[in-house]
Parts: sequence; structure tokens; C-alpha cells
Amino acid sequence: MYGTVPAYRELKAGDEGADVKQLEQNLKALGYTGFTVDKEFTASTASAVKQWQEDLGLKETGRVEFGRIVFAAGEVRVDSVDATAAAPAQPGGTVLKYTGTVRVVVVQLDVTDQRLAKEGATVQVALPGAGDVAGKVTQAYTVIEAGEGQGEAETKIEAIVSLADQKAAGAFDQAAVDVTFTAAERPDVLTVPVAALVALREGGYGVEVVENGVSRYVAVETGLFSGGRVEVSGGGLSEGMTVGIPR
Repeated sequence: MYGTVPAYRELKAGDEGADVKQLEQNLKALGYTGFTVDKEFTASTASAVKQWQEDLGLKETGRVEFGRIVFAAGEVRVDSVDATAAAPAQPGGTVLKYTGTVRVVVVQLDVTDQRLAKEGATVQVALPGAGDVAGKVTQAYTVIEAGEGQGEAETKIEAIVSLADQKAAGAFDQAAVDVTFTAAERPDVLTVPVAALVALREGGYGVEVVENGVSRYVAVETGLFSGGRVEVSGGGLSEGMTVGIPR
């Protein structure tokens, strides 16, 4: 059933509280009538519970015993079922495990990359066979991974990424994806292929500029590297110039 207050007790006539109202809201949504949706478990509520129990093939007690229902905040997806048919249910035993219905991506990062996993940060998620889809970091937290054997435990950063387009995930239940984080941005800069950089004899880097069949080397200062390209600046450089790539 839907509700934000956990089912923490048996519900019966005379009880009051938010969990009683949640139960009544759900009974009404299921089509049962004859009671008022409020915080009071009345005889009318008990009658509706008996109808519900009859429809489920349960003993008609008019009481909802502890453990009979689970309140979830919204729709859920059954992830696994641990119980088996005809097997006795044990107190405290797990019947099933469930998750939300919205697909998300879980990314694990080294602690040194923690700055990338800021809540609200935008990312690009490459889905298998479905191209790229925009995503956003909705949650980031620290996890401790136990070491194997005598190995030391490792500290990692885990980030939850929501997808802007749920349909892009198709029917994926689980899949390996690539997530691209943006560490920094530089607007309106000149870039060249990383392979175009050459080490200058006097130190630093330069690029070979080719103009009218004549080449010359220009010293450059490098900036950000991304996608096989590097930000460059220096005198004598302008957009549209042809640069050579050493072989």
C-alpha cells in the first residue's frame, strides 16, 4: 500500500494515527466504502477491512496484523523474491526485495574525484546501443569497501545519476554504461588535437602552423584536455589555422 509512515503496529478498532489514515486511503482506492477517511479506526473501518480480507481469502478479523502490509512512498518494482511457495514464513524473514520504478545510474568514483560528484552536476550517460542521454547527479555519498583477504578496506564515492529521458533506457534492467563528468569548462578558446603538440627545444610546447605551403612553429600555453583535444593560447594563433600532426 502507499504511504510515507511505515507499518509499525497492528491496526484495529480504537487505534488513531497517520498510519490509520493511510490504511483507509488505500482501502478507498481499492474500492471499499462505508467508512470515513480520517485518523480513526472505527467499526466501519473494521467492516471494510473484513471485506478486504474476504477478497484476499484471509481470516476475516477486521484487524490488520503487524507484517500483513507494507507502506511504500510510491510505485515499486519487485527486484527479487526470497520466499518460496508453501514454505513457512519466519518472523523477521525476508519475503521479497523491491526498488523504485525510476531507472538510475550508480557510479563509483575514487575519493580524488569527489569534486566531480556534486549534487546537481550534469553528466552525459552513454547507454548500450542507445546513444548518449543527459543525466544529473541527485545524490553522492561515501562507501567503504571491504578488502579481499588481508587487503585493506577502500573508501569510494558513490553517485546516483538520474536520466533526463527515462524512455532512452528502454527495457534495461541492468546494464554497464559510461558516464562523462565535466571537471571544468572554458568558453571561446582555441583547441588543437593533442597529437599536434610538439616539445620545443627551448622548453614547453608548440604547434606547427601550415600557411600557403609553408610551416612554422608557434609556442603555445596549454590548458584543459578533453576528448583528444587540448586548449592552446599564444601569439600568432587564430581560429581556422591549419596545424600539422607529427608522424
